[in-house]
Amino acid sequence: MTQEIEQINASLKAVSDQLKAHAERAEKEIKASAKLSEETRASVDKLLTAQGELQARLQAAEQLVVKLEQGSGHGQHAPRSMGEQITASEEYAAFAANPRGSFRMGVKAAITEGAASAGDLIVPQRVPGIITPGQRRLTIRDLINWGRTTSNSIEFARELVYTNSANVVSENPNSNKPESNITFEADTAPVATIAHWIPASRQVLADAPQLQSYIDGRLRYGLKLKEEAQLLKGSGVGLNIDGIYTQATAYLNPGVTVQAETRIDRLRLALLQVELSEYYADGIVLSPIDWASIELLKTTDNAYLFANPSMAGMPSLWGRNIVPTQSMDSGDFLVGAFGGGQAVQGWDREDVSVAISYEDRDNFVKNMVTILCEERIGLTVYRPAAFVKGDFDDIIVAS
Repeated sequence: MTQEIEQINASLKAVSDQLKAHAERAEKEIKASAKLSEETRASVDKLLTAQGELQARLQAAEQLVVKLEQGSGHGQHAPRSMGEQITASEEYAAFAANPRGSFRMGVKAAITEGAASAGDLIVPQRVPGIITPGQRRLTIRDLINWGRTTSNSIEFARELVYTNSANVVSENPNSNKPESNITFEADTAPVATIAHWIPASRQVLADAPQLQSYIDGRLRYGLKLKEEAQLLKGSGVGLNIDGIYTQATAYLNPGVTVQAETRIDRLRLALLQVELSEYYADGIVLSPIDWASIELLKTTDNAYLFANPSMAGMPSLWGRNIVPTQSMDSGDFLVGAFGGGQAVQGWDREDVSVAISYEDRDNFVKNMVTILCEERIGLTVYRPAAFVKGDFDDIIVAS
């Protein structure tokens, strides 16, 4: 990388020297004829364009060196974002030099969210800057275990009924030892494709930071936003994933009497319902509105019941992690055994990939490109009884 920076600096110096020479030539032409020749004007324009491109390359290279130096402080290089992986590839360099047809490559998701994901947008002299809207936190994917599949569907066996008849027996019993029973049903979960695209000006190919911003800042986030909604509440109809909430068991009080029931009581009873199905519920999914209502509960002297606004910490209730997400409708809840892979499993068929095309529809005549982002995932819920869904509709609002 250091050698590349030295080469770019050498090229910049050469271009600057040529510009000085042309400036002297232009001065003589103006004195002689009060105007520039077309040849001189064209040469200057070409040199200025080359100078701008070299400066952009130099800035990108210097930023990459800084990231690598920061990563080496921990004994390894800093992870590259998806945009960096694309713009640093030989395939992209070849496509940018001759943008015809389509360009496609797989990318690996960055381990952390680097600065490039929020990214410096395109330089002001090219196009107006873009103000990125707020992004909400994604959480559902992080709750469950993920594996990989090489097929377009996943076949699995779902447990229906388990009858545990285990008992103590004598050394030489007169009758048969007790028989337990487990029944299953075969099921198939399809692998769904989630995709979207955006149009962009051709200039985006000449500006690596802007391309990174398009890919990391908007397309990837939008894809994951839809993924979260599908994992939680996908209908299972048509091309949709059969979501966890969709398959979960409906809430039913296990038979515990509660006076003046509140949202907190309802959630504890739902956790109990999961535990009675022989699973341990490790997560609670709520709407941010419902979680805020619970956090704001106060005693009669207006002290917060259990929240401490001055201290930061992971949201939790009854010793379980709280996951506030707008993918959950206000008034609804979901509790269950998300971790461990025994009750639910996510499947990656194809990681997020990006395709860039210059010849999509009328892109050629409009000087545009099409940037497509897509992934393929599946979801298998082995034990619907390990998840309980319900609502707070019959609970007093003040609670």
